[in-house]
Amino acid sequence: MNAMLKLKGLRKTFNPGTINEVRSLQGVDLTIEQGSFVVVLGTNGSGKSTLLNAVSGSFIVDEGSIELAGKDVTHWPEHRRAKLIGRVFQNPFSGTAPNMSIAENFALAIQRGKRRGLGWALSRKLMEPLRERIASLKMGLENRLDNSIGSLSGGQRQALTLLMASWLKPSLLLLDEHTAALDPKSAEQVIALTSEVIQRDRLTTLMVTHSMQQAVNLGDRIIMMNKGRIFHDFRGAEKRHFRPEDLVDRFAEIRRREQLDETAANMLRHAYV
Repeated sequence: MNAMLKLKGLRKTFNPGTINEVRSLQGVDLTIEQGSFVVVLGTNGSGKSTLLNAVSGSFIVDEGSIELAGKDVTHWPEHRRAKLIGRVFQNPFSGTAPNMSIAENFALAIQRGKRRGLGWALSRKLMEPLRERIASLKMGLENRLDNSIGSLSGGQRQALTLLMASWLKPSLLLLDEHTAALDPKSAEQVIALTSEVIQRDRLTTLMVTHSMQQAVNLGDRIIMMNKGRIFHDFRGAEKRHFRPEDLVDRFAEIRRREQLDETAANMLRHAYV
């Protein structure tokens, strides 16, 4: 199977040489095959969202390379990578224009990387499939296309944002804890839609989450990160048999290892005092 995303030796340090220095990525190597759905787990500060930002081009990495859809995008700016990437953020109010209508937001998303105007994009040719696709959400929004997207609930907005991000069938779909800010019922609806869209369009997907349940229920691979590094990579039969409590045990194992490493380091320091 062809690789859609190749990351080699990614390193990123914020505020280098200061008391606020943070080594967010420390030599990350990762290859994701076309059509794979990879879930990234990690505690706060583990580097998982930084990894998505590195791929999307929110910043340029200090070291390493990023290859996407056969192109070296390491030094591409974010707007250029957007032609290949669809992204849904944690905040339901990110990634959209709140004062513009639902239809206008979709028109902008569909025109990503093109030079045609908004008027052309809102043609009847677009409106018909748009109503059909939005009707499939069963939220009644197909009759509210002229409403501003900012007037919707978080769950409605996140569902629409997911449709926008996947409309052009991007080379890579990035999901950055996209249900974390939603109530349980809305989160469940958006996760069901996520699974449906990814399977239907066979999208290569990289999803960050805190939810152990989502990690075991979704995707075909689990990446566990800690302190800017990938510690575990589960796939195939091993991933399919995982339970949430198994993942909790793995995180506990990482913490124990860290404590042992710190104890050993302290013993060495004291030995040479």
